[in-house]
Amino acid sequence: MKKKSIHASLLLLLTLTCAYAQNRSYEGEYKMNTWSITLSPGITQFYGDLREPNAGIFARQPAGANLEFPVGAGLSINKQLTHLFGLQVDFWTGRLNGSKRDIYNAYFRTPLFLQGTLQGSVNLKSLLMGSQKLRRWKVDLHGGVGYMWYYSNVYDLNTNRLIRYSNNRIDYSSITSGEWEGDGSQFTRDIVFPVGMAVHYELTRRLDLGLDFTVNNVNTEKLDMTVGGVDNSNPSNIFLFKKGESKMDKWGYAAIALTYKIGKNAIKVGKDGRHDASLGRYHLRWADPKDLIKEPYNPTMADADSIAKANMPKPVDPRLYTDTDNDGVADLFDKEPETPQGSVVSGAGVAMNLDSIITSLLRSKFTPECEALLSNIEFDTDKATIRPASQETLRKLVELLNVKTNCRIVLTGHADARASYNYNMQLSRRRVDAAKRFLVRAGLTDPSRVTLEYYGEYRPIAPNTTVSGLQSNRRVEIKIEPMNTLREKYPAGFRLDGVKKP
Repeated sequence: MKKKSIHASLLLLLTLTCAYAQNRSYEGEYKMNTWSITLSPGITQFYGDLREPNAGIFARQPAGANLEFPVGAGLSINKQLTHLFGLQVDFWTGRLNGSKRDIYNAYFRTPLFLQGTLQGSVNLKSLLMGSQKLRRWKVDLHGGVGYMWYYSNVYDLNTNRLIRYSNNRIDYSSITSGEWEGDGSQFTRDIVFPVGMAVHYELTRRLDLGLDFTVNNVNTEKLDMTVGGVDNSNPSNIFLFKKGESKMDKWGYAAIALTYKIGKNAIKVGKDGRHDASLGRYHLRWADPKDLIKEPYNPTMADADSIAKANMPKPVDPRLYTDTDNDGVADLFDKEPETPQGSVVSGAGVAMNLDSIITSLLRSKFTPECEALLSNIEFDTDKATIRPASQETLRKLVELLNVKTNCRIVLTGHADARASYNYNMQLSRRRVDAAKRFLVRAGLTDPSRVTLEYYGEYRPIAPNTTVSGLQSNRRVEIKIEPMNTLREKYPAGFRLDGVKKP
């Protein structure tokens, strides 16, 4: 029982080491295949009392021994939990034999054994060297625990007489399971601790080829039915686990391992070591998920300059913000871009005689749509005082609004860029307030027909780099519009100045 405890402790230590190396299953962004099946045909070798010293698998059989060549085959179902750690369920079957003339003058045969184990495996190559070196090779250490079912017969080397056997229904018995060919013999069951190493090479995206070397430590002396240094003629010495001078029995195998990787859209890492998860699914036993993460793109100065040029918007037509005649209509839309300074123009920038237009509207018997007019009132730097030249224009507009009720005025304030954004916004507001106060003092009967807007320095009509450009931007635009335009902007329930009715 002490031997069992030692093996269990080693197995636990191996499992904890693997879990510490990488303790979570793969849950990354990209799908990866994790299952595989391994077929392992090979040759077996017994290590115990009935084995000649230094006798190999191909050693010549002693005279009188009726031994068959020891072979076996295994099947493993593998689940890769992480790139470094996996689990496998193994099933083995085959035969064992051995002999020793000195002392025992006997040989044994185990014509059939069955073994099932659960093992953990550590990807030793990636653990020590990383996934990018020797990327087509894989070295695993594996170990675990399981059960072995077997029955053994021991024969005399001189006469081939059956001396003893593992168990049957009548005589001595141990923990048994199953009956073999109805001849009364039953399988003996013992715990086993396999430990081994496997070397694999990735042939294709589906197949791996490798070699597996494993030693199975059987927790018994009954595999060859011989206990070293103890009278083996009495079966009770064996079945009662009487310990002799020899170690516990072992058996090993060397097998060719052919692995088929299961999963959808299987691919393998290219020769350059680069990964492209868009092509399919890599297998977790060969690809480290960290290698699938795309490196962040850090552009060089040349790259950044190229990207900036490619995404740079097309140049704005300078005529959109250029107003040569300072009439409030940009040159791009101005049909008369050279009207005299201070002219009253239409929305198309065509100069108009304000006096004649107002006189015509006042004399009309009907109430036609108000004609759209546009004019600018300019101001001095940091001032909100209306210049005398603009006061006469405002008085004419008061006369028009008092008679024609289908017209309204929109006053829009602006400033140049020589102060802060907030200050210029407040300055443009003071300018439109000053213009509205002038209209009211000049006799406007319905102040609600005047709408105020102000934008600070955000809507220049000329560059702020010249004296004339700065003067053009210090302005209040006067727009005369039909009344229905205002009604579209301010729906029912609001006054014409945009304030909600109480």
